[in-house]
Amino acid sequence: MNTLRRRTLDTIAATTLAAGLITLGAGAASAHVRVDPDGTSEGSYTQLTFRVPNESETAKTNKLEVSLPTQTPFSSVSVKPLDGWKAEVVISELPEPVTVNGATVTKAPTSVIWTADETHQIGPHEYQTFSISVGVLPTAGTELILPASQTYTDGNTVKWDQGATEGQAEPKYPAPAFTTTAKSNGHSHGGATTPPATVPAAAASSTSPANDAGATAGWLGLATGLIGLTTGFIALARTRSHRVE
Repeated sequence: MNTLRRRTLDTIAATTLAAGLITLGAGAASAHVRVDPDGTSEGSYTQLTFRVPNESETAKTNKLEVSLPTQTPFSSVSVKPLDGWKAEVVISELPEPVTVNGATVTKAPTSVIWTADETHQIGPHEYQTFSISVGVLPTAGTELILPASQTYTDGNTVKWDQGATEGQAEPKYPAPAFTTTAKSNGHSHGGATTPPATVPAAAASSTSPANDAGATAGWLGLATGLIGLTTGFIALARTRSHRVE
């Protein structure tokens, strides 16, 4: 009888631990605003997808603003339509003229702003993705930091604008970022060499190391949780088998 009780308690403990690990893993993987690029090759065009979770228990997200690089500006930016969200590409004077593709540029897209209607705001325990097509990407090895500002219906604004430092703990509000890569044998690592048809003429994505670390930790937690959950079910099955005997 004591053996049966001990096995039952072990099963309950294993199952509870697994559930906790799964929850922890999912939370770690989705805790920040992050950017995922289709390609990162220098000289190419790419789609950047921003994943935006709602982290408030009482308010909804109704606005997102992403700042674009000004030292290495994009010459073209277009927005993928999203139901219930109005998008605006802001073109501004650059702090100083820069050379892009051999031409001197004084104005360029400096931010993209999305605003939701009342029925499409991001609620608690929800997330939304926002995509833009940009180009051309600058020289390989250039880190492109894309600070984001997330506004809630209660008036609070969270600024995802903190830079990550190698060897140090991840900041509380890391800015979405990625680093460009070199072309390999004439290929563009997933980036197009010509702009999409929808990109207007005007005048980037691997995730930052900090964001990659958070996502990796999340998936490791999820995998560990699943292993623990499987172990719990096996223990429960053995307990039932002994009870029948």
